[in-house]
Amino acid sequence: MASISAPPASFSSSSASDLLRSSSNGVSGIPLRALGRARFNPRRKDMSVSAKLGKGKRHEYPWPKDADANVKGGVLTHLSDFKPLKEKPKPVVLEFEKPLHLIEKKISDLRKMALDTGLDFGDQILLLENKYQRRIQSLYTHLTPIQRLQIARHPNRPTFLDHVFNITEKFVELHGDRAGYDDPAIVTGIGTIDGRRYMFMGHQKGRNTKENIRRNFGMPTPHGYRKALRMMRYADHHGLPIVTFIDTPGAYADLKSEEQGQGEAIAHNLLTMFGLKVPIISIVIGEGGSGGALAIGCANKLLMLENAVFYVASPEACAAILWKTAKAAPKAAAKLRITASELTRLGIADGIIPEPLGGAHADPSWTSHQIKSAINETMDELLMMDTEKLLKHRMLKFRKIGGFKEGIPVDPNSKINMKKKEKTAVGKTSVQELERKVEKVKQQILKPKESSDGQADVDLNELIEKLKKEVDFEFSAAVKAMGLKNRLATLREEFSKANSSDQPIHPELKEKIEKLRDEFDQGLSKAPNYKNLKIKLDMLKDLSQFKAHSARDAKASLKQEMNKKFAEVLSRPDLQEKYEMLRAEIENSGASKHTDLDPELQNKMDKVKKEIQGELAAALNSLGLHIEVLTSKAQVPSEQSSLSLFKPKIEMLNEELNQGIESVANRKDLKDMIELLKLEVAKAGKMPDATSKNRIWALEQQIKERLAAALDSSDLKKKHEKLREEILETTESGFDPTEGDSSVYGDAGIQTNSVAFITSTHDQDHV
Repeated sequence: MASISAPPASFSSSSASDLLRSSSNGVSGIPLRALGRARFNPRRKDMSVSAKLGKGKRHEYPWPKDADANVKGGVLTHLSDFKPLKEKPKPVVLEFEKPLHLIEKKISDLRKMALDTGLDFGDQILLLENKYQRRIQSLYTHLTPIQRLQIARHPNRPTFLDHVFNITEKFVELHGDRAGYDDPAIVTGIGTIDGRRYMFMGHQKGRNTKENIRRNFGMPTPHGYRKALRMMRYADHHGLPIVTFIDTPGAYADLKSEEQGQGEAIAHNLLTMFGLKVPIISIVIGEGGSGGALAIGCANKLLMLENAVFYVASPEACAAILWKTAKAAPKAAAKLRITASELTRLGIADGIIPEPLGGAHADPSWTSHQIKSAINETMDELLMMDTEKLLKHRMLKFRKIGGFKEGIPVDPNSKINMKKKEKTAVGKTSVQELERKVEKVKQQILKPKESSDGQADVDLNELIEKLKKEVDFEFSAAVKAMGLKNRLATLREEFSKANSSDQPIHPELKEKIEKLRDEFDQGLSKAPNYKNLKIKLDMLKDLSQFKAHSARDAKASLKQEMNKKFAEVLSRPDLQEKYEMLRAEIENSGASKHTDLDPELQNKMDKVKKEIQGELAAALNSLGLHIEVLTSKAQVPSEQSSLSLFKPKIEMLNEELNQGIESVANRKDLKDMIELLKLEVAKAGKMPDATSKNRIWALEQQIKERLAAALDSSDLKKKHEKLREEILETTESGFDPTEGDSSVYGDAGIQTNSVAFITSTHDQDHV
């Protein structure tokens, strides 16, 4: 090795990188070739440099050998191995887009035919183009969640680096997690937008099969999340705002990733992002799956492209879990609320970035411009906040997710889709479980009152209602097992018809009911569920008796407590002293009646009485009892006299009523029917058969109907209503109808009973 001695090299005016960048001048004018042969001699005072140059592999990255022709002045603005595709991607038509594709094909066929034949098809082409525009407008404004998911997964959809290259003036990609790995599924780097520097990071999918394999289809390993974590800390240290792009089906869930701490890496990112002191914006540009998306998504603002989706589990996985088939994915997508509009309404996303009709892949440049505008607008808002407010804003954004307020009525439209409370079906609860519940409720009731919160009484009532339903179920099962279900249904229908017509139950129907009841009682013991029915009936009876006993015990206990409180109040020395003094004054006055006392002593008595009553009321209030003082109204003599004016009118109406009944009963047709009824009763005897009962019942109904019709047609009813209104007007003017002259109300009662007799009785003697 050759060595040379040279004067000391000067590095004062230039950096080492600037000096080494020149291969012609070397260091301080010394050629690099000469420096390669130099050797350092420590014995000499002047500096000697010794270097050995070896031949190494020339790396094309990050400065490619063949720079892009578009680079101005030979200076690269985007240092990354990501380049535009040389071949145009093949068009991919989704299933729901096929009708539009057919219209496009017709338009292209017509244009080709016009060129080949020279004919004019302008009108037809114009009609088809208008039709296409209407269809595409209608389709993409009414997309279903599963259709938006398909657009988010479109193979030609712009990726993270596509958008970054479109929106930044300069961008330098940064690599590595400083632990020996560099995951290509997550890309990080520093770039500028309108002169403002940002730290960019995001999931990177491939644009073809080769790139997807290299990028692992956008599914990061722990190394990718640790690389993102390193860049977050770098941005926090240098004060660079962070913009993250989310586009992943989820974190890579293979065995090796789990062994290397996939969950720990995601959790560490979540923890760190909430403490970063710089603004963070997250943009979902495709699909955001589970924790793999959230690991770089804990931002101050979460924006979503119009056709992007964000979910905790993919619709296919959700459908496979809930409905055991991935074919139910459309149903799962609708239930998961994964679209941008639904997530914005729920407060999870903060804004929607519009896309062109057909999706972001239809016009990537326009979509990138919308993203750039959204970043600038949102970042202007966040940069106005100080550090403390920024951290609090990020925390509150996630704290409010899933929040609800109690006591606010639920919107009926929202309530339709709410999951109903699951209740145990009647008849499905075992006898052993019911017995355990009964014992538990009894123990709660028997607890001391101080340790009870009132829930025991609620549980007791609920259990009694449940036992009633269980008993009804067992009775129904027994009826079904005995083959009486159809007969019971028929009788129920007949009984409901009889009740609806406000008529007495027909004797034949009564006989059928009695016969069915006897048959059921005789065969009940042979029913297969008789044992369970008997046990549940006994439990219901026992629990009802227990409730009654506990209520009586509670009353007795309350009475004892009341007596105890009263005794404490009346035995108080101050009240005893006042009472004895008052008693002595009354004895000294020599009065034998309250009216004989002088007014001063009467006032003193009333004062002591009110004081004692107040103390007793306070004692009852301490027991949780509400006191209401009831006072009777004094009858005014003028009111008594005004009511007595109606006495002659009531007597006159009663006389007219009796005369009307007699005149109706003396009619020939009614007399004949009454005689026929007496004859039928005499023939039937004490034990009438079914035919006799039917005849008697029919005659009674006819007599009642004719009596009622005759009296309704007379003026008696109108007179009765008029008198009743006059009495009510008098009572409403301040008179209490429960007080006053008993003779007046006695007559009114006679009159009322007479009307009731006319409309309802069927006793032939009264008739």
